Amino acid sequence: MSEFMNPFNNMLSELIHAIPNVIAALLLLVLAWIVAAIAKGIVEKVFVKLGVHKGLIKTKIANDEEHGKSILAAAGKVIYLLVFILFLPAILDALEMNSVSAPISNMMNKLLGFIPNIIAAAVILIIGYIIAKLVKDLLEKFLVSLNVDRWFRKVKPAGNQQGSDSITISSVLANIVFVLILIPIVTIALDTLEMQAIANPITSVLNQVLAIIPNIFVAIILVIAGYYLANLLGNLLTNLLKGTGINNIYSTLNMKTEDKGIPFDLAKVLGTAVKVLILLFFTVEALNLLQLDVLNNIGAAVITYIPFLVSGLLILGGGLLLGHFLANVIKKYTNSGLSATIVKYIVIVFAVFMTLDQLQFATSIVNLAFVLILGGLMVAFAISFGIGGRDFAKNQLTKLDSKMNQGE
Repeated sequence: MSEFMNPFNNMLSELIHAIPNVIAALLLLVLAWIVAAIAKGIVEKVFVKLGVHKGLIKTKIANDEEHGKSILAAAGKVIYLLVFILFLPAILDALEMNSVSAPISNMMNKLLGFIPNIIAAAVILIIGYIIAKLVKDLLEKFLVSLNVDRWFRKVKPAGNQQGSDSITISSVLANIVFVLILIPIVTIALDTLEMQAIANPITSVLNQVLAIIPNIFVAIILVIAGYYLANLLGNLLTNLLKGTGINNIYSTLNMKTEDKGIPFDLAKVLGTAVKVLILLFFTVEALNLLQLDVLNNIGAAVITYIPFLVSGLLILGGGLLLGHFLANVIKKYTNSGLSATIVKYIVIVFAVFMTLDQLQFATSIVNLAFVLILGGLMVAFAISFGIGGRDFAKNQLTKLDSKMNQGE
């Protein structure tokens, strides 16, 4: 009988021994509920009475008061759960469930140890945001007081368009300064979190951005200076060329008609070409300052190809002018429109092939095509002269032979 009752006695003694632990766990659970309810009530009610939800509206986190109250309610629920999680290891320890409470305790210790870093990072971000916002507002008002927007509209009249009033140069510059101030603040906040796996790459990128910012400003200044210098020199060259009467070359070559006028304004074209070249040089130099390998290689290739392009255009333009000039001369002295047209297009074809060769555009194919066309023309001329002009050639050779016999 005693052997049958021993297991029940042991179980009863273990239950009696566990009663204090269960009571302690229940008391801790009640305490956790009370603390969680108080914390939730503080967030949901006390913070509302203090006007925290209105502060959320001012910081643009909430849209209206109801939205702000809902945010505080959600925060209260999160805090309610966190309090229970904080009490959970103690409750499990009271029940002597060490195998379950140990991982939770380790997690909570790490979380509690990380909370100061989170608070410090949040404080740094908030203070940094307030300082950046203050500097942004002060700078924008200062620039407005200097009439920077009015000066910019005078320099760039195209900005006076509908919808351009909402975005001003003062606000753009102020926002740029705002971002520049926030970048180091974000870097400091990430360092405070001590999350090296996340912080190191982001910090490295932000450091590279900070390092390249001075070069970006210098590059922007170079492009702006190049733009205005290109406009100045291009317009000056255009006016000088118009003063020299360069467009009169069309009347000299009989390319100007009363109906169509001149084909194009040569002075304006040359002035625009100078504008583009100057702006291109300044842009390439600005890209070199940014130290971007791909853009630097593209800029170097463009600069290297410019001499070939300029020489090719000069050859093509010279060929067109020479073709029209020879056509006019032949037509004037021989009164043969066909001969003039043939000579003109022969010169133009030669100029086109020379231009393609100068531009290094499929050089072998261009040279082969030129040789084939020239050879085909010679063969066609020989066949046409040999067959169609055989009698003429025979008469000319007979006359030449008679003259040679008379000379003897």
